[in-house]
Amino acid sequence: MADEKKSKTPKGDAKGSGPTNAGAKDSAKVAKPKAEKVVKGEGAGKPQAKLPDGYTPRLRKMYDETIRAKLVEEFGYKNALEVPRIEKIVLNMGVGEAVNDTKKVTLAAADLGLIAGQRPVVTRARKAISTFKVRENMPIGAKVTLRKTRMYEFLDRLVTIALPRVRDFRGLNPKSFDGRGNYAIGIKEHIVFPEIDYDKAESVLGMDIVVCTTAKTDDEARALLRAFNFPFRQ
Repeated sequence: MADEKKSKTPKGDAKGSGPTNAGAKDSAKVAKPKAEKVVKGEGAGKPQAKLPDGYTPRLRKMYDETIRAKLVEEFGYKNALEVPRIEKIVLNMGVGEAVNDTKKVTLAAADLGLIAGQRPVVTRARKAISTFKVRENMPIGAKVTLRKTRMYEFLDRLVTIALPRVRDFRGLNPKSFDGRGNYAIGIKEHIVFPEIDYDKAESVLGMDIVVCTTAKTDDEARALLRAFNFPFRQ
């Protein structure tokens, strides 16, 4: 009887042996989908709004039509590539209260994303500092870098809307250059931007804005930003 049972079972049905199992394994290997690479960049994780064809920001048009010619006339540039321009704008927001509650970093990053129109990067502590109760790799802030279209759009909102809403505003400091044509602005209340709803904001945070230009000297950078209607203090 045992010999009859053995003869009835097909050869490919035994576990771990036979061509049927091998073929199934091969098909399973082929059918296994490959993991897709996540592309990191501007607005990752959210659908980006498509700009209309041929759209150019207002300040970019102003730079191409009037500001470039003014700078050439003032400084006497011989090459068109020598004319300084704004290269990028970096927004940085530090959250000191994140030591006690790390969720506040997430809320600050969400507010920074609304202000910049681009997904920010959460910054983390490089080393542990016991005096401030900071551990290594702890989230302590957020930053974002703007270029091209989003940079000019943010610059337009900053100069025309946000700075006039600053409390007791008396103009920007004309000496806040680093000697290489980069200008830094400090804002104490991020609610001056119209994207932030004052009633929904849990806390008022400060932020740093660094405008990086291709100017070689501070005088050239100051003339460039003044042409963009930066309200420098007289």
